[in-house]
Amino acid sequence: MPSFFSNKKLIILLTSLIVLIALISYSLKQGTRANWAEQFVQDVVGGFQYVINVPARYAAGFFQNVNDIENAYKENKRLKENLANYASVEQENRTLSAQNKTLRAQLGLKNDPKLSDFRKYSAMMIGRTVDQFNQLLTIDKGRVNGIKDGMPVITSGKRLIGSITKASSFTSKVSLISDDQNINQISAVIQPKKGDPIPGMIEGYDQNKDLLYFRKIPIKAKVQKGQVVTTSGLSGKYPEGLVIGTVIKVTTDQYGLTKAAQVKPAANLNDLSYVLVLERKASVASDEGE
Repeated sequence: MPSFFSNKKLIILLTSLIVLIALISYSLKQGTRANWAEQFVQDVVGGFQYVINVPARYAAGFFQNVNDIENAYKENKRLKENLANYASVEQENRTLSAQNKTLRAQLGLKNDPKLSDFRKYSAMMIGRTVDQFNQLLTIDKGRVNGIKDGMPVITSGKRLIGSITKASSFTSKVSLISDDQNINQISAVIQPKKGDPIPGMIEGYDQNKDLLYFRKIPIKAKVQKGQVVTTSGLSGKYPEGLVIGTVIKVTTDQYGLTKAAQVKPAANLNDLSYVLVLERKASVASDEGE
């Protein structure tokens, strides 16, 4: 009997051990898997999180895009301002460069030996009246500076632009060679490569074509396109050799007695800033003697 009970206890112990191991194994397997209730709760929570998080992500992305657009707009505005400033500085540099070039040319004219018999007054244009009947400049020099009526006015390259028609105390009016009133009738000449100078008179201006008329040219004179027209110096008003323009067309008058030529002005009469007024020194000495 005792032997049986001892064996029975051993069997129960072994059976209990097996069951315990089985339960432990089952529990471990259940730990990696959720039951239906846990799965339901997990799905509900996950769906709620999806409903909340997706719009939140879209909203965050939208505001980020708006912020990016705003930053891009500010950057674009800054770049445009920099570009405008650069264009302004570049234009200012071009203007200063042009002024410097003009002033250097003026300095060269002051030292020109061919103009040694003339006093030279630098002046700046401060106003302009342009209409069909007259073309007048106002310069910032007048009688207090030595300016007088009738003095010739030139620009760089010894290019003639007109003469003083009215000198006041501190400013003066310059009548351009393009004046339709023909105030500036100019004794002119073409100096050919061979032969005698070809004389004529600058009389009249075609405002639409921007051309001067060189008239009273001898009928037998060989005037050609491209020849340079200069002052003759015969009138005493203008020095000899001031450049008036270039011949672009030659015709004969209706009576066949003289020739006429259309002349393109050497100076750009629509773009003048600094000029030089000339005064013959001999006349100054004569005036002082009186």
